[in-house]
Amino acid sequence: MKLNSIIIAGGGTGGHIFPAISVANALRKINPSIKILFVGAKGKMEMEKIPEAGFEIKGLDIAGFNRSKLWVNWSLPFKLISSFIAVKKIFKEYRPDAVFGVGGYSSFPVLKYAQSKGVSTFIHESNSFAGKSNIMLAKKADLIMVATDNMHKFFPVNKLFISGNPVRSEIAHSTVLKEEAMEFFGMKIGKPTVLVVGGSLGARSINSAIANNIQKLLSAGLQVIWQTGKGNLSIVAAEVKGRKELCVSEFIAKMNYAYTAADLVVSRAGAIALAEICAMKKPSVLVPYPHAAENHQTVNASVLVNNGAALMVSDANADTKLTDEIINLIADSNKLNAFGEAAGKLFVPDADMLIAKKIIETIEHKNG
Repeated sequence: MKLNSIIIAGGGTGGHIFPAISVANALRKINPSIKILFVGAKGKMEMEKIPEAGFEIKGLDIAGFNRSKLWVNWSLPFKLISSFIAVKKIFKEYRPDAVFGVGGYSSFPVLKYAQSKGVSTFIHESNSFAGKSNIMLAKKADLIMVATDNMHKFFPVNKLFISGNPVRSEIAHSTVLKEEAMEFFGMKIGKPTVLVVGGSLGARSINSAIANNIQKLLSAGLQVIWQTGKGNLSIVAAEVKGRKELCVSEFIAKMNYAYTAADLVVSRAGAIALAEICAMKKPSVLVPYPHAAENHQTVNASVLVNNGAALMVSDANADTKLTDEIINLIADSNKLNAFGEAAGKLFVPDADMLIAKKIIETIEHKNG
C-alpha cells in the first residue's frame, strides 16, 4: 500500500509549524499527487501560515494547559471532547492513510483518535526533553522521530529514528551573500552585527534586556537586527528609533537574510530555533524560556553549550547579564568562529526528506 493521504497535526508556534511545512513539501516532492491536510488550533498562527504555504488546514477549538493561571483550565475537558468529535468528522471525510504529529496541543486528539482506529501514526519530538503528550502517544505510534540521541529514556528504543529537526529550505540551503543580507537590513558592511530573536511570538525577558540596554549595545559599536514579536514594537525607546545601526520589526519573514547578516544570534532555546542556528553555523547566546514544559528549553540549550557552540544566560539574569555577554563574545573573534563551527557540526541536513522517506517506507513495509 502506498501513502496516498496524510494528516499533519500540531502547531501553536513557528517551531512546530515551519518543520511541519518542510515535511509536507518533502512528501509532495516524493509524491506530487499525495493528499495532505493539516489540523491545528483555531486562533493560532498555523491557521494563517499553513494556507500561505499552499496547504489546507482545519482548526480545532482546543487550548493547552495553562501552568501560570490554573483557574482558566476548567474548560479544557469540554474542549477536548469537542475536539475529538471534530476529529472524528475530519477522519470520516478525509480517510487518511497516516497521521504525523509535530507537537503542540492540537496534535494529541488527532493522533489519539487515529490510534484508536488503527491508523498509522508518526511522532516528531523536536526537543531534547520529551513532552508528556508525545510520551503517552508513543506507546501505540509506529515510529518516533527524534532530534538527538539519548531519547530512549522517554520512548521505546525499537521505535526511535534519529532524524534531526526539519529546517525551512531557504535556511537549510541558503545561498544569500553577506553583502546582500546587510544591504537588505540597511546594515553597514564590516560592522559587528547581532540578531536578536525570541521566536515568532516574542520573548519578554530578551526584549526587556535589549530595550533597557540598547544604547549600551550601540555605543559598543554594534549593529542590531531585532525581531520583537507581535505587538512588541512599543518597547523600543523613542531616542533610538530611526538609528541606522538598529533594524527593528515584529516579524522577520526572510530569516535566512537575518542569520546571514548576523555575527551573533541571541535567542530563546526552542528546538527549531536552535536547528536553524546550527544550520547557519552561527554562534549564539541563549536565554531559555523558564516556563516551557519540563524546562525543555534549558535542556535544549545545554546541548549546544556542552558542545562548545553557545553561551547560556538564565531568564532571571537576562536584564543584568545578557548585554555584557553579547558585547564580550562578539569582541572575541576566535571564540565566535569556534562556536559557529561547533554549531554546524550539530546540524542534521535534510531532516525533512529523511522524515518523509521514513514515513513512506514504514507505510509500504507495514502493508506489504
